[in-house]
Amino acid sequence: MTEESLAIQTFALTRKFNDLTAVDSVDLAIKRGELFSLLGPNGAGKTTTINMLCCLLRPTSGTASVMGYDIIKEPFRVKERIGVSPQETVLSERLNSWENLSLIGKISGVGSVELRRRSEELLEIVGLLPRAKDQVAKFSGGMKRRLNLIMALVPDPDVLFLDEPSLGLDPQSRRAIWEYIERLKGKKTILLTTHYMDEADFLSDRIGIIDGGKIVALGTSDELKRGISDRGAMIILADNLSPQIIEGLRIKGRYTQVDEVSGHLRVSGKDIDFREIVDYLHSKGIVVRSAALEQPTLEDVFLHITGKALRE
Repeated sequence: MTEESLAIQTFALTRKFNDLTAVDSVDLAIKRGELFSLLGPNGAGKTTTINMLCCLLRPTSGTASVMGYDIIKEPFRVKERIGVSPQETVLSERLNSWENLSLIGKISGVGSVELRRRSEELLEIVGLLPRAKDQVAKFSGGMKRRLNLIMALVPDPDVLFLDEPSLGLDPQSRRAIWEYIERLKGKKTILLTTHYMDEADFLSDRIGIIDGGKIVALGTSDELKRGISDRGAMIILADNLSPQIIEGLRIKGRYTQVDEVSGHLRVSGKDIDFREIVDYLHSKGIVVRSAALEQPTLEDVFLHITGKALRE
């Protein structure tokens, strides 16, 4: 990748807080128009990384560039090219949607005519135009998150930082946020942090997993899953399963986990032998109704690499 094709580059980006190294020599290259997700357990360094890229926090060592501008030498240039939707909903609830967007637009130097056009377009896209004159205090949580998201887009930034944009929303509101973010792919460079594995899996072009301040895995969702393809699971629907039969499989020692889940037998481990398991069940007089191999999920990848759940 050439420098001209990159929106974000980090060069041994490091941040220390006294004896704690929150971000440790991170090197990233994110292409223009790419949606890049940064995953990591709590305290892994995600927010610190974003704060440095947004010029809110100065690196201890190393540096980064955003749209070709150095975050240390040219912070104001960087801020002119980015939009930020923080995890906390940042709105003036006494104002209506128009007024919130107008406030951000004027701070960002957007002209009145262009501000009106952009605000109307953004409100219509996220389904808030009919409520544009209603006080934000009357909005649901999902409506506030949608407004919070488009406020970051009023200045028409080249790079968009989305910090857990659908956190705490109901499934319908989450889906609405996803659909809008998907529309932005290719038009904006997006750096997304999320606690939802399905969100990262659905939206991301590439994913970086950060743990202990270091990037410990990097690739597309499929590439990361293929990296642990020997750790799949077999799901079996069978009649007359008993604890003794399940224990018989478990004591073979080849499989790390053998459990009954929702009436199905789930066998997981390394190098699962499909035929061996089915033959064993048949030898015990068990009628196998169906059997299928389950591919690793992004959550499996995350747990395998970090050894931690996303929420600690």
